[in-house]
Amino acid sequence: MGTLNMLGLAKRIGARFLLTSTSEVYGDPLEHPQKETYWGHVNPIGVRSCYDEGKRTAETLTMDYHRGAEVEVRIARIFNTYGPRMCLDDGRVVSNFVAQALCKEPMTVYGDGKQTRSFQYVSDLVDGLVVLMEGEHIGPFNLGNPGEFTMLELAEVVKEVIDSSATIEFRPNTADDPHMRKPDISKAKELLNWEPKVTLRQGLPLMVTDFQKRLLSANN
Repeated sequence: MGTLNMLGLAKRIGARFLLTSTSEVYGDPLEHPQKETYWGHVNPIGVRSCYDEGKRTAETLTMDYHRGAEVEVRIARIFNTYGPRMCLDDGRVVSNFVAQALCKEPMTVYGDGKQTRSFQYVSDLVDGLVVLMEGEHIGPFNLGNPGEFTMLELAEVVKEVIDSSATIEFRPNTADDPHMRKPDISKAKELLNWEPKVTLRQGLPLMVTDFQKRLLSANN
């Protein structure tokens, strides 16, 4: 409904509209890495479907307004993003691991930890969104870092950065959890001249410093 309202506003005032969609439109993908041409593999009645199908519907609405009402639109499919000023308890895997390691708690890994994700630093995403909005291409464009890590590999990087004695606690996996997630960003490279610059090992310490400060002030 929010997307529908904003598209209506964009139509009335002649604005260019940006939809920040998600890699979740690909569901638990049967294609790896995921290209924008892939239509996805989503369970429409699963526990994650509210988010997945909500974003897929938002993309549908955006393209309908573009075709039917000539609204200028841009669509970005955002892959896992991390960085300073995230909520300490937002439930995302990077912030979970960082907060848990800083608080001397076990890092919680769901399932066997072999599912993969790709993590991009926030400044790379912002650069991509700005280039997309300033350019002439509608998209959708995958905006993400193709560096692919299993959850166990991510936990090891967090241990390297924060605390080598940090431990891992395994828990049952959540339903419909995607097994693999990696963007094919060749379209963004070619048409937007964009690719991420910050590696996980470069970006994570910047996030850790911010989390440390905030956890310290919360505990004082």
